[in-house]
Amino acid sequence: MITPHPMRGSNKFKLGVFSMNSDGGLTLTKVPERWPAQWKEIVEVAQMADRAGIEFILPIARWKGFGGEMNSREWSYETFTFAAGLAGVTSAIALFSTVHVPMVHPVFAAKALTTIDHASNGRAGLNIVCGWNPEEFGMFGLEMIEDRYSQGLEWFEIMQRIYMSNEPFDYDGKFYQLKGVSGKPAPIQQPRPITLNAAFSPPGRDFAAKAADFLFTTFVEIEKGRDHIDDMKHRAAAQGRDVGVYTTCHVVCRPTQAQAEDYYELYAATMADQASVDHYMAQKEKFSGSHAPEAYRQHRRRFAGGAGTYPLIGTPAHIASEMVKMHAVGFAGTTVSFVNFKNELPYFISQVLPLLREAGLRAA
Repeated sequence: MITPHPMRGSNKFKLGVFSMNSDGGLTLTKVPERWPAQWKEIVEVAQMADRAGIEFILPIARWKGFGGEMNSREWSYETFTFAAGLAGVTSAIALFSTVHVPMVHPVFAAKALTTIDHASNGRAGLNIVCGWNPEEFGMFGLEMIEDRYSQGLEWFEIMQRIYMSNEPFDYDGKFYQLKGVSGKPAPIQQPRPITLNAAFSPPGRDFAAKAADFLFTTFVEIEKGRDHIDDMKHRAAAQGRDVGVYTTCHVVCRPTQAQAEDYYELYAATMADQASVDHYMAQKEKFSGSHAPEAYRQHRRRFAGGAGTYPLIGTPAHIASEMVKMHAVGFAGTTVSFVNFKNELPYFISQVLPLLREAGLRAA
C-alpha cells in the first residue's frame, strides 16, 4: 500500500533534517564534537527522525570542501546513493536527493530518482540546484554559465517527459540535444516525485515557479519572510501553480537560554574555522545570490553556525515559539541542522516537538 508523500501530510508545520550527509553539517567550526558524518551514525539519526514523525531528510550536495583548518564538507556522501541507502533502513520519512544540474545528466537523474522512489515505496524527492560554486564546476571540467536557470528548465523538462512519455522522444534544446529518449519504470509518485528548489534571486524564483513544488528561502528576520512568501506565491500563480515555501534553520537547544547562547558563541565564534568562513562567504556572495546583501555584512556568525540559515538558539520554549511565528508568517515548515545530529536531535524531539503539538502545528 502506498501512503501519501510526507510532504503532503497533515501537519501544519513540517520538519526536515538537513545536511547530515556532510561532515560538520552546515557548520564551519573546529569544536571536537562537530558532526563526523559516519554512515553508522547517519543511519541512527535517520531512524530516530523517522520514528519521531519528522517529514523528510534533505542532504546537501558538495563535491569540494571550503578549505580552512577543517575543510568542511569535503567528506560528504553523494545524494542519490545516500537516499537509496536510507530507503532500506527507514519506513515513513521522505528521502530527498540534491542534484547539481550541470554535473548530472537528466536521463541518468530520472532513472536514479525512479529507483529510489520504488525502493522507498514512494518517498523519494528531488532538490534541484542549478549550481553556484565555480571550484566544483572546475572539478568536472565545466565553466559556470550565466543562464544556468535556462539549462535547469531544459533539464527538468527532459526528466518530466521521460516520466510522462509512453514512446521515445527526441529533444533539441540549447543545452541538450538528445535522441530516442525513454526510461522505464515510471516512478511510483505520479506524475513525478516531489521537487524542491532553494532560490533567493528573481531568476531563481522564476525557475522555482515552473519546476518546484516547494521553495526554500532564507531571511534575516522572521517577519521579513512574509515578503518572500508573497513574492513566490505571485510568481507561481503566474504559472498556474501553487508552490509552498519553507525556510531553513540551525539549532542550539538547551535547558536555559544562557546555555544555548554560550554554546553558540563557542562553536560559531570562538571556535569558528575563520579561513573557511571567509572563503565560503566570499564564494556565496559572488556567485550564489542565495542571501540578502545585508546578511553577509551583519551576520557572519550565522554562516559559521549554519551556512547563513536562521539561528534557533535557546530553550525548547523559545525555539517552539519561533517556529510558531514562522507558521504565522506563512511558512509550511523548516529544516533543522545541529553541530552534532546524534547528540542534539534527541533533545529537540523530546522537548520541542511536544510544544509544537500543543500549539496545534503537529499531530501526536
